[in-house]
Amino acid sequence: MSEQPRTSAHQGDPGRQGAPGEHSGTDGPAAGVERDEPTSDTASGHSSPGNGSDEHPPEAAVFGRPEGVRGSFDNRGIDSTPRVNHAPLTPESLAHAFGRPAGASEPLQRAPGETEARQQGEAGDDEPVFWNEQGERDPWRDPTAGAVLGGPALEENRTESGASSGEGPLLSAREVLFGRRVRPRSLLTLGLVVLLLGAAGGFVGRITAEEGNPLTNPDVTLASVEPGNDRPAGAVSGVASRVVPAVVSVEVRIGSEGGTGSGVVIDGNGYVVTNNHVVSMAADTPNAKIFTVFSDGTRTSARIVGRDPQTDLAVLKVEVSNPTVAQLGSSEDLRVGDRVLAIGSPLGLDNTVTSGIVSSLDRPMRLAGEGTDTNAVIDAIQTDAAVNPGNSGGALVSGNGAVVGINTAIRTLGTGGSSGSIGLGFAIPIDKVRRIAQQLIRTGEVRHAELGVNTKSVTDGLADGAQVQNVKQGSAAEKAGVVEGDVITKVDDREITGADELQVAVDEHDVGAVVPVTVVRDGNELVLDVTLQ
Repeated sequence: MSEQPRTSAHQGDPGRQGAPGEHSGTDGPAAGVERDEPTSDTASGHSSPGNGSDEHPPEAAVFGRPEGVRGSFDNRGIDSTPRVNHAPLTPESLAHAFGRPAGASEPLQRAPGETEARQQGEAGDDEPVFWNEQGERDPWRDPTAGAVLGGPALEENRTESGASSGEGPLLSAREVLFGRRVRPRSLLTLGLVVLLLGAAGGFVGRITAEEGNPLTNPDVTLASVEPGNDRPAGAVSGVASRVVPAVVSVEVRIGSEGGTGSGVVIDGNGYVVTNNHVVSMAADTPNAKIFTVFSDGTRTSARIVGRDPQTDLAVLKVEVSNPTVAQLGSSEDLRVGDRVLAIGSPLGLDNTVTSGIVSSLDRPMRLAGEGTDTNAVIDAIQTDAAVNPGNSGGALVSGNGAVVGINTAIRTLGTGGSSGSIGLGFAIPIDKVRRIAQQLIRTGEVRHAELGVNTKSVTDGLADGAQVQNVKQGSAAEKAGVVEGDVITKVDDREITGADELQVAVDEHDVGAVVPVTVVRDGNELVLDVTLQ
């Protein structure tokens, strides 16, 4: 075998495999990588091909260069033109905003304080680690620093640190709304335009609203008439204004029970006339209380002067000074159809005035007050003026303002008189009231004339009147010759149609008066003079 040639230390050995990481003495390729130059044989001085095929054919076949390749890479058949994917062109606006100034060579990002350092001539110095001398110990730039929990990231209180906390200037409305981008003249013009648009919108809205509801008209003004101050004489308002102050409400209280009615002041000393059935429940009760309430609200207690159950009248006494006294008229002057007013406190409604006419005169009415000792027959004035419970004892007033009766009873369709007025009210004539009240004020009691008979109403076609059922012994009728079975048809000049009317006719006369009484006995008519007892 021929001797293996050796190479110098600075040349690569094509047949030698270098250890990992071993490099040649120069910046050439690593050991084991062939060089471009052919190797030289130092012993003989002849050159041989650089692939080493002659020395080590097996290795050259595996690791040698291909035929015709002298460099480190096989570039045959490969386009050697550089292939670089260029980014799209930067928009001019971004390049102007973020690009380097013209002629600048420094990089865009600079460390804090680097500009000042360069301006002071320190650009040639070595840059400190992490941009400053404390960079090596800065935990924010040391990736091996441990995490440390600190306080909340709050701004330091400037007041405590001594910094002044003055308030800045206030912004105007124009600055807040438009940021000084609108001129004051334009702002004024805009305000005028808004006002004009608002006025036009309101006008259009009004027209639309008016057309939307054809039943309304905002331009309508209702006409008014001049008040009529001239009232004719005897007008209801004038009569009521004079009589209402003389009419009072009467209240009776017995424990938890009570009743109401009306009354009329008939004398300046405080005497008030009312109905017996209004106050009879308090007559014999020690703890009973009676009050009168005047039209002006004055409330005062009252005492019973006297009562007359046979005519359903009573007189009270109140302690008041200078009361308004009603003017008493004459019931004899009334005619059917005359206008009258009823004044009282119906259903507890004081100072109530109703109007109507005289419906009838001399209407005999028997009164039997429930719960009272009233058992009377009155020769009543009938009226269609509304009279209700509570009107009892009130005034029936003529068109000239005079009291012509005391309202006493009503006729109703209900039971117990609870259905109210149906246009049938009855009053005691004032002529009878005057006479009874005067006797009660003077003596405290009333004496009534009596005939002394018990009768019943008959209508047999032969004699209509009051038939005598029995005659009281020693009575005026017995002394005059009246016998059982007689039918009384007339007392004085008054026709008798029934038993109630006979009682009313006799009561119209005083005790001791001699009265002619006409009777029918066995078909014969007789006139007997009776001295009333």
